[in-house]
Amino acid sequence: MATCYRHPSRETGVSCSACGKAICPDCMTPTSVGMRCPECAKQRTQVRTIQSLEGQPTATYVLIAINVIAFIGEMAGGGGLGQGGGRLAAEGGLFGPVVADGEYWRLVTSGFLHSGLLHIGFNMWILWYAGTMLEPAIGRVNFLVLYFTSLLCGSFGALLLDPDALTVGASGAIFGLLGGAFVAMRARGIDPMQTGLGVTILLNLGITFLIPNISIGGHIGGLIGGALAALILIQFGDRQRSQLVPILGCAVLAAAAVAGSISVASGTGI
Repeated sequence: MATCYRHPSRETGVSCSACGKAICPDCMTPTSVGMRCPECAKQRTQVRTIQSLEGQPTATYVLIAINVIAFIGEMAGGGGLGQGGGRLAAEGGLFGPVVADGEYWRLVTSGFLHSGLLHIGFNMWILWYAGTMLEPAIGRVNFLVLYFTSLLCGSFGALLLDPDALTVGASGAIFGLLGGAFVAMRARGIDPMQTGLGVTILLNLGITFLIPNISIGGHIGGLIGGALAALILIQFGDRQRSQLVPILGCAVLAAAAVAGSISVASGTGI
């Protein structure tokens, strides 16, 4: 096993994509073309062209902006900074009985609403952390596919465990990104526990089970859905010249989550 060129006592199976030097997790810099050592990372051209912008986490920033705008809409609709809510949350939050009546859009809109400033602040910080790490690595389209598949799986999990509760938050999708990043790192020979990602997931799972009024089903559903979606994107994406096959695979997973959500919601009543 090779050892890191900067830390000879650390064994590693990852090499810099530019110069080939062996690097440990502390020396890895994620780029759109793989992991690079600190020296090669500093040598990247800073000129912004259409091609170079592909490596920027643009979708992550757009998703954060949409969530923030939706939260402002909640405040304008009568919600409070401390507890969110308002008309927008009532009409767009996830609630089993009204989903059963045909308001299927709530499976998606609930993932862009939040119950307070602390709620959205914490979620957007994790979204930034996961998105800036994952989006350049797997590409913008795959990132968005992973995000929305995780969101729908999170909605299914939330309805499965507590269909009669009004649920809002991007947590399901964000847990899916964390699960997807975990799978992507393992696929590239990187130990997620050494990068801090594994600890981040464990801490967030601990918060999920220890703090009341958190959608356990939404978090677990999103985490599992994101891991499965990433597995589909990586396994089939490596074997196909076209990305259509893995995207269709994620679409099937998302459709199954929607069907499950509708089925669970149909068993509820106002």
